[in-house]
Amino acid sequence: MKAGSGIPLWVVALLAALCLAVLAWTTFGFVVPFKHETGQAVLDTYFAGYDKSAVFHMQKLLDENETATRLLRAMYFGPELVFPALLTALLFLAFLKLGPVSSWFGRSVHPLVGKAIYLLPFIYGIADYGENISSLIAFGSGGPSTFATQLLPWMTRLKFASLAICFILIARLAIARWLPSRED
Repeated sequence: MKAGSGIPLWVVALLAALCLAVLAWTTFGFVVPFKHETGQAVLDTYFAGYDKSAVFHMQKLLDENETATRLLRAMYFGPELVFPALLTALLFLAFLKLGPVSSWFGRSVHPLVGKAIYLLPFIYGIADYGENISSLIAFGSGGPSTFATQLLPWMTRLKFASLAICFILIARLAIARWLPSRED
């Protein structure tokens, strides 16, 4: 049996639809109202990353705006509880649906490379949940917030880097499947 043959396409499509629905909930229910309330985007949306000064600026902004604080906390205890898990599952199933790693590149691949590729979605999920937890701690009060403030930019970078690599690999492999193979 091939690795991807047991996964129905409708399961992948359902996960994709759920991801889009939760992303829409996050965007229109929390990110847009937060930007409207504060004039600043939520740090989770900074694709290029940010530094500690942005975290300190956000802490100051949240200290002064109770509505923004409630919006951010509601986002982390609402859609951000399920979105990383849904997207991790979608990415992993997409990799499985594409078949065994050895068939992806048209040549033999070291087994560790294959395992590392299958771990990428989980790295994304762990980084996204780590970012959410770090945000809750950094924008709260107490001793651990200093460490979370330093960790938060790195978790965001790891999240987006692993997500970008997953998307690039999936796109490359999907396009390679549709292109006719050439016989040398």
